[in-house]
Amino acid sequence: MGTASLRALFLGGLVLATTTASAQTSARPPVGGFGSPPDAMIFYAAHGAEGSCGAGCANWIAAEGTVQWDTYKRLINILDRQGGRKLPLVIHSWGESNLNVAVGLGRILHDRGIDTSEGTTEVAACKDKGDADCFVLKRPGGPLEATLNASKAPCDIACVLILAGGIHRSLHTGTRVILTGMAIHNRLAPNVSDEHRESLTTIYGEQFRVYLREMGVDTELLDIVDRNSEQRHATEVPPSDWTRLHIVTGP
Repeated sequence: MGTASLRALFLGGLVLATTTASAQTSARPPVGGFGSPPDAMIFYAAHGAEGSCGAGCANWIAAEGTVQWDTYKRLINILDRQGGRKLPLVIHSWGESNLNVAVGLGRILHDRGIDTSEGTTEVAACKDKGDADCFVLKRPGGPLEATLNASKAPCDIACVLILAGGIHRSLHTGTRVILTGMAIHNRLAPNVSDEHRESLTTIYGEQFRVYLREMGVDTELLDIVDRNSEQRHATEVPPSDWTRLHIVTGP
C-alpha cells in the first residue's frame, strides 16, 4: 500500500459521515477490540454457484456493515488471506460511515487490483438464525456457502466511494444508488467549531474529488452530495447515469 493510501487512512479523529442512511433492524456485536462500534464493517469470503458474482465467478469477498475508523485493518487482513487470488469485493454498507476511511478502502482495493460490485450476501448457514448467531459464523472470515441478492439493494455515498476503487466496477440492475449529504464529526471530541467544520469540509471535499478523478469517476457525484448536504436531501442516481458518471466501468 502506497503513501497516498496511508495519508487517506490516517487523517486523525475528524471524519465525514453520511447525514442519512439505512440502518439494520438490530445491531451486531462489536467486531473489533475496545472502542469498536457495533455494526462496524466485516469482511468474509463467500462461495456460490458458477456465475453468482459475474461471468465465470463463483467466489467473492463480502463487505457488510458501517465503515468505521478501524475498517481498513480488516480489509487488508482478508485480502492478505486469499493467497494471491484477486476475488471481487461485493459491498453492502449501511449507517453513518466514515467517508475518509471509505476513500482509503477504495485506494487499497485499487492498489491490489480488485474488482468491485454491490449486493447483499446471503449465507446459507444463517438461514433461520438471528443476527448475533449469523455474525459468529461470518466473523472468522469464511469461506461460506452463499448467494448474492441485488434486488433493490441500496448503494450510498460510502458504497460509491469504495466501489470507485475497483479496477472493474459493476452494479446490478436492481441496485439503487442513493446519495445523501455529508457532515463533520469527531469521535474523540464531539464539539467542532463552525469555522473548523467549514474548513475541514472544504479540505475533505477536495481530497475526495482528487480521489474520484484518479479512479476515473466524474466529480459531479460530489456536486450532488454537496447540494444534498445544504438541503438535507437525498438523490437517487438512475441507472442511465451510472455509465455517464463512470460509477461503473464498461463491459
